[in-house]
Parts: sequence; structure tokens; C-alpha cells
Amino acid sequence: MSSPAVAATSPESKGGHPPGLYMLFFAELWERFCYYGMRALLAVYVAQLFMVAKKDAALIYGAYTSLVYAVGIFGGYVADKVLGYRRSILLGGTIMAAGCFTLTVKDQSAFLWGLSLIVVGNGLFKPNISTLVGKLYGPNDPRRDGGFTIFYMGINIGAALAPVLCAWISNVFPIEVAREALPPGYEPKPEQILPSGLVLLPDYRWGFGMAGAGMLLGILTFRFFQRGLGDKGLTPENRQGAKWLLCVLAGCAVTAPCVHFLLSRKDIGGYILLILAIGMLLWFVSLGIKMSAAGDRAGGQRMYAFLLLLFANMIFWACFEQAGNSLNFFARDHVSNPGWWDFEYFQSVNAVYIILLGPVFAWLWVKLAAQDRNPSIPRKFGLGLVQVGLGFVVCNLAISMAGPEFRTPFLMLFLVYLFHTTGELCISPVGLSMVTKLAPSHMTGVAMGAWFLSISCGNYLAGVISAIAGGALDEDKLDKGQIVGADALAAYSSTYAGIAWFAIVAGALYLLLAKPMNRLMHGIK
Repeated sequence: MSSPAVAATSPESKGGHPPGLYMLFFAELWERFCYYGMRALLAVYVAQLFMVAKKDAALIYGAYTSLVYAVGIFGGYVADKVLGYRRSILLGGTIMAAGCFTLTVKDQSAFLWGLSLIVVGNGLFKPNISTLVGKLYGPNDPRRDGGFTIFYMGINIGAALAPVLCAWISNVFPIEVAREALPPGYEPKPEQILPSGLVLLPDYRWGFGMAGAGMLLGILTFRFFQRGLGDKGLTPENRQGAKWLLCVLAGCAVTAPCVHFLLSRKDIGGYILLILAIGMLLWFVSLGIKMSAAGDRAGGQRMYAFLLLLFANMIFWACFEQAGNSLNFFARDHVSNPGWWDFEYFQSVNAVYIILLGPVFAWLWVKLAAQDRNPSIPRKFGLGLVQVGLGFVVCNLAISMAGPEFRTPFLMLFLVYLFHTTGELCISPVGLSMVTKLAPSHMTGVAMGAWFLSISCGNYLAGVISAIAGGALDEDKLDKGQIVGADALAAYSSTYAGIAWFAIVAGALYLLLAKPMNRLMHGIK
């Protein structure tokens, strides 16, 4: 017998998924093209533009990626209470495109302003388009996890195309730089050195411009094909009209300078995140207590399970987000890349794996569910943590195989990303679906914002874990190129060993706690 939630789905969705899913798929594809295109180039461009060492570039990268997810909780509130999901997504995408085009101005101040606009726009766009996917399904619709996996494939098609195309166009239009203007510790390849002595470097501003064009395509897709959503995501009845849109625009205008300040003062970013995380924790605990006191004991306990899963998500991304940072520099400096392969292309590998394996996992969850063997959400999170840890074990194995030029085998990094991808498929699409299941329907936007805030905290912790694990060596000397060869590889090995143990132990703990967490979730699977 069908559950009421399944029976309530729209007639046109019979035999498949709601038509609005595919519009959201393509809109998110182009938004992720924008985000991952600039993400692949960001750390190396910061080192190139600001003339700073890898450590300083990584700090700017970490501050940006933390903030880009942190503001999602405010964007979720705006969609829930003020603009509705559709207008929030359109406004956020427009602001993001403006930010990408601002990055093409070769000026440090303009660069930080561009990042600030992307952070503000992403806060309105990213959590709300994910929430809108959940609203297409009833709470117990068995197609929900499959729908989120399809949506997640759209994310990763954009993420796969963006690094390759944005890096390619940046290399097609290079800039000439004097040797003394190279970032500290950077050693150019022979083919980059011109007879004049100048060095050819990719002009990443072209890549940022292409990322902005991708965002515009995402906005147009959403604007002209949103009829497939039916009545989902409309503006609240008492918030229609231009007045509320102008109020949100004014709020964005105030927020952008605050983000700019935090990007330029990276030392206080961690404290801001800590305050936001504690505030989020107290708010959801208070909500759980209130729901239990009002007689909704199951709903209250689900809030506690939700917080435990947010913590696991934070740990996962603290490990995984080495990809755009330390693993990006590692791929450039310590992997035997063939001539036809630019190191930036590694940023597409994870996404390609998800495109290939996403349908397999979607089929697997449905197949296991039919046999009553589908792992619970907490178990999937535990498996994801263990797998991301195993990826760093493989990375250290590759370091042990480094040749006389201190470069590791080319194919080993593909294996690292394979483990990271299978771990991600156990957590990220499942987690997006989990948020829309556990959160009360009237506050799914805020809950999705909390999900992205946990990712933000993970991005920040990625740098903290790296600093603790790699403390055996002088990182300043490493970043300035004064520690090279075997010593540099030893620093990476120390860092990745710490991350591996941290993730594997955390994953094992969540596997052990899966049964009591399932009881807190009261039948949500």
C-alpha cells in the first residue's frame, strides 16, 4: 500500500521523478560550473596575484570557502520567511555572476570584493535550490534519495567541466611574468620560460570570466523553466511585491563589506565561525526541547540526531577539502604529470567519478532497501568518514613510492580521489536528503543553511588539522621553498597521516553509534 506522501506526488511524476527535478538539475549544473571553475583556480591565483607563499594562499582560500557556506543559514531564513525560494535563487545567482566578473579585474581590492559578492550570492542560491529539490517529494517518498543523487550528478557534471575548461582558457591566454615576480617557492617548467627570460603563467582571469558566464546560464535556465516546479518555492503571501526584494538587496549591500573585512582579516574568521556554530547548536537544542515539551517527542529527538549528523558532516569536509588546497599544490609540485595533463585537471577527477558512480549508488540504495538491507543514515556517514581517511592512506603510500625527482606516480592520485568520492556519495547526497526529512517542513531552509554551515566549519578545520598534523616541520620554510624534496614530502606525509587517523577513528565511532542514533530518528531512513 502506498504511503500518503507518495500518493500525494503530482500526476505528471508517475513512473519517474517530478519534472521540476530536471530543471533544478541544469540550473545547479551551471551554478556549480561557476563555483568549481573559480575554486580550482583560486589558491594558485591568490599565490600568483598577491605574491604570497602557499600557506598564505591557503589561508585566503580557507577563509573564502568557510564563508561561502557559512552565510547559507541566513539565506535559508530569507527564503523561508521573506522572499521564497525562487526569488532567493534568482537574486543569489545574479550576485554570484557579478562577483565572478569582478574577479577579472587585476587588483587585490577588486579581487576581495569579487569574492565577497560570490559569498553573499551563494548564501541565497545554494541552500535554497537544494531545499527546493526536497519539496518536490513527500517525506516518505522512496524516490527521494534517488532524486537527490540525480541532482547531485548535475552538481558534478558542472564540477567536472569547469576546472578543465577554465584552466584551458587561462592557458590559451597566458601572461608574461618576470622571475622575481613569481610566487615564493614556485619553480616554472622549462617550457614556460621564454628566450627573454620571462615566464609564461596562466591568466586565470579568463577562467573566472568563464565561470561567471556559467552562472548566467544557470540563472536563465531557472528563470525560463521554473514552471515545472508547480506551486513549490513561491513567495510567502504576505511578502510579495518589490519592497521585500529591495529590503533583501539592502541586506546584501550591508553584508558584502562585512565579508570583505573577514576575508582581509582572516585571523578572526575562526572566532566568527565558532560563534555561528555555537548559536546554531543552541538554537536546534532549544527547538528540540520545545518540540518535546509540546508533545512532539519524536520531532525533538530528531533535532538531536540532526545535530550529530551535522558534526559528522563537518569532520568529513575538514578532511575532504584538502582537495582544492594542499592536494592542489601537491599535484602541481609532487606528482609526475604527463605533458598533456595540467595539474588543475585533478580538480575534475572527483566530479567525473561521481558522474560514473552516482547512478550506481542510487541503484544500490534502492536495491538494498527492497531487501531491507539498506544501511541507515548514520552508518552511511560512518562509512563515508572511513573512506575519506583511506584516501589519505593511499596518498601516503604514493609518497613512499616517490622517485628521485620527489614526484609520486601519476595514477595514485586518481585512486586517492576514488576513495574520497565513494565516501562523498555515502554522505553528501544522503545528507541533503536527510535534512529535508528530519527538519520540520516550515524551517527546511534554515536547516539546509545549518547543513552548509557545518561544511563551512569543516573548511575552516581543514586548515587547523593540517597545521596540527604537520607541526613537526617548519611550515614557513616549506611554503617559501626552503624545504624541498624529501623534506617537503615528509611534511605532506605527516599531515596526511594525521588526517587519515582522524577520519577513520571518527567513522568507526559513528558506525558503533548507529543503532542509538537510529532510535533518535524515529523511523526516518
